[in-house]
Amino acid sequence: MNDDYLWDRSGEPDPEVARLEQMLAPLRYRHRATLALETGRPRYWWAAAAAAVLAAVGAWQVSVRPSPLTAWQVAGLEGSVRLGGRHAEVSMALRRGQVLRTGRDSQITLQADQFGQIDVGADSELRAATDQHVLLDRGQVHAFIWSRPGEFAVATPSASAIDLGCEYTIHVTAAGDGLLRVSRGWVAFQHKGHEAFIPAGAACVTRQGEGPGIPYYEDTSEQLREGLLEGNLDRILAAATPHDGLTLWHLLTRVPAADRARVFDRFAALVEAPPDVSRESVLRLDAHAIDRCWDALALENTEWWRGWERKW
Repeated sequence: MNDDYLWDRSGEPDPEVARLEQMLAPLRYRHRATLALETGRPRYWWAAAAAAVLAAVGAWQVSVRPSPLTAWQVAGLEGSVRLGGRHAEVSMALRRGQVLRTGRDSQITLQADQFGQIDVGADSELRAATDQHVLLDRGQVHAFIWSRPGEFAVATPSASAIDLGCEYTIHVTAAGDGLLRVSRGWVAFQHKGHEAFIPAGAACVTRQGEGPGIPYYEDTSEQLREGLLEGNLDRILAAATPHDGLTLWHLLTRVPAADRARVFDRFAALVEAPPDVSRESVLRLDAHAIDRCWDALALENTEWWRGWERKW
């Protein structure tokens, strides 16, 4: 072997050394500048490539990572219920955005210890957005809520039901229209500036694109309910009784200004407006006057939701 070759690569190499050099050539050290010139890639192409790989891995992990669990768990079920593409089972928890579907002959009970209980009826589709917010796309939900007022809501395609400490049922058609019936406490029904306050024993229709209508007591006359369905103010005013003050109060803030005087006059005749409320103040929708008219209904004191709700 020529030792000069091993020292400074002068002279002839030993054949075995030459063979080993050829085998190991791909692994030899090359300066980054030389490598960039040889490959035609940017000097730090390896960093960009590594970043791209890491980004791809991160995106893949996000895409396969399950959404967070909510507080709602399956407490009971009948029939076949699908939860996120799987058959639901007792003790399973809903994940955010996960779709729950019941069949024609099935129903399911969901419970969250800190919020309440939800019974989802047949042919329903529901999603849990958060612990405090579920979306009912169609079907029926019966909710019994024990959380603090204003914390829990059921959204439908045409309105959102804000819990004010209550028990209620919502039915939503395939077209997105709905009917809310309150059996205990209060519910605020809202959509884009339209709202209704619904006490126990009352109901309210909501329509896609329009929001909640005018609430009415379920034991009111058929003539008044038909008037509301038709939007016939003359028929509503003619059929109203002292029991329908709730309906007339909501009409005060819904009818055109030209019809407001007729509604207030009928309200004052049936309910007896407080003496400190002037007709003129109601016609201009003075907030204090509207609130005093509510007080005349002799319903539950509503100071607690006035502070939470809108300014008239």
